[in-house]
Amino acid sequence: MDYGSSMCERYVVPDQGLAERELAPQCRWWRFEASFNVAPTRYVPAVRLHAGQSEAVMMRWGLTPAWANGDTSAGLWLRLAVGSLQDSPLFRGPWLNSQRCILPFAGFYTWRLTPAGYRQPYFVHAHDRAVFSVAGLWDRTETEDGDVIEGCTILTVPACAPIESIQSATREMPAIIAAEDVDTWLRGTPVEAKALLRTAPEELLASHAVSPRINSLHCDDPELVRAVGHFTPRVSVSAGARL
Repeated sequence: MDYGSSMCERYVVPDQGLAERELAPQCRWWRFEASFNVAPTRYVPAVRLHAGQSEAVMMRWGLTPAWANGDTSAGLWLRLAVGSLQDSPLFRGPWLNSQRCILPFAGFYTWRLTPAGYRQPYFVHAHDRAVFSVAGLWDRTETEDGDVIEGCTILTVPACAPIESIQSATREMPAIIAAEDVDTWLRGTPVEAKALLRTAPEELLASHAVSPRINSLHCDDPELVRAVGHFTPRVSVSAGARL
């Protein structure tokens, strides 16, 4: 299991209405509210393809492979580097079976280890954009009692320079899918989908330091994303740039 990375241990889910306007799923089974402190194992909104239509569902953040028969001790993957998609026997099946999904994000958190040994949290979000799409992979596992658990993992790519400069350990960030590429990600072949997994242009993102309250799962309110202390440099969006 991967809980130790400082990349995207927590993220922010947008309001359901905003997510639906952005992704326009054809079938809507999900129900959720905006959350500012989404943690592993929580059920999160996702859009996937089913019977030729895009459907909006809730999945557990943390993928357990189908062969585990519902036993999470076999693994609970929160993140998966793009380079591991075809090389790992754990994920080759879901990948080749096109079990891809989109996770609507309003932003995510990452941490910088200060010289004093303190982990300063930062909030990363799209510049002037309320919702963006993150690539995910999902699988279904069934317990001996017949309970079905559908879980997802976030796909990661090498971080762009501003995000890499914040992180103390990992050099990865969520794989952001451009708005015009969402349909290809869901419906395309594995080759077409993999071509979309690339580092987002750095000018599309902004970040700032936030309160360490994010470290507590008891906190979940809009104040968590409010800037504190010094801002990290922000770069304006290039003309025509779009997630």
